[in-house]
Amino acid sequence: MIRSVWVVILAWSTVLAGLAHAEKSPLSPDELRETATHVITGRVAAVFERTEVAGDWKYIRFVAEVRVDGCEKGDGIHKGELLYVRYYSRAWVGAGEQPPSSPGHTGLPSAGNAVRLYLARNAYDGFTSDNTDGGFNVIGGNGFEKLTRAVGK
Repeated sequence: MIRSVWVVILAWSTVLAGLAHAEKSPLSPDELRETATHVITGRVAAVFERTEVAGDWKYIRFVAEVRVDGCEKGDGIHKGELLYVRYYSRAWVGAGEQPPSSPGHTGLPSAGNAVRLYLARNAYDGFTSDNTDGGFNVIGGNGFEKLTRAVGK
């Protein structure tokens, strides 16, 4: 009896340890819209990136230049203007096993993609509260929605 209890405890510990390495849970469409200070549609004109190693992580930091088609939430953004949005991805490069953490953003857009972006400006962005410099950060790990229809049509 005691042996079977230990087997069950060991099995659950293994399952929970595996879950600890899972990436950040995607936000639902309602959570994205609620968290965002701005929601826009547009077409990605260009993507710029830089890579850096900080501690045991390799970061790729991106800035996308987006030609705005429409603003569904938020003020001060107008059709036709260029908006610059920030996001990142990262990979473990340290020794040993990766600690529980997020890989950053997923579903990254490329130049030419029509997108809906869920953005935070001077507000919590799903990762940190330090977003206070006036820039636009893509929210959470899944704040990109690639659109199949042509933007502006």
